[in-house]
Amino acid sequence: MELIFATNNQHKALEISSILGGSLAIKSLADLDYTDEIPETGETLEENALQKARFVHRRWGKNCFADDTGLEVDALNGAPGVFSARYAGEEKDSAANIRKLLEELQDQDNRKARFRTVIALIIDDREMLFEGIVEGQILKTPEGSDGFGYDPVFKPDEANLSFAQMPLIEKNLISHRARAMNKLTDFLKKYAKDL
Repeated sequence: MELIFATNNQHKALEISSILGGSLAIKSLADLDYTDEIPETGETLEENALQKARFVHRRWGKNCFADDTGLEVDALNGAPGVFSARYAGEEKDSAANIRKLLEELQDQDNRKARFRTVIALIIDDREMLFEGIVEGQILKTPEGSDGFGYDPVFKPDEANLSFAQMPLIEKNLISHRARAMNKLTDFLKKYAKDL
């Protein structure tokens, strides 16, 4: 079964392919020669994921999925949340986002946070949502050089390393995206059997 993943983010595409282990043929927007950004104007992760999936489905008429992920920090009332990628500005600069986050948490003892991913799937004109959450803490300084986004300052509760210190295979065992993807792939395996 072929699915279009509505992203141009090669880090995400690599992570998803690693999670799926070749069980599905995943194509990215680059495979469709589409390099523009898909608008994300929703006020929730769910709205943004659906907006991106609907854009791909309308344009190419193919089964597809899209995700949106947010870092939700308790001491910041759930911010940056849906604005995680643009927290420090429209440039989507990960280093600037991390600097802003650490500045805002400078005097905070409560560093509890979670990564939440929502995946919107459109298959045979049906829409579904799948969610993955990982709880953790925001570190006081970045640690590690792998991963992307907020990975250097996020330490999941299940590990003693930041996401940026973990090998990808280890991160994929517990990450928010992996958990949402596992729900998606469980559904797709059952769906394929029922065809």
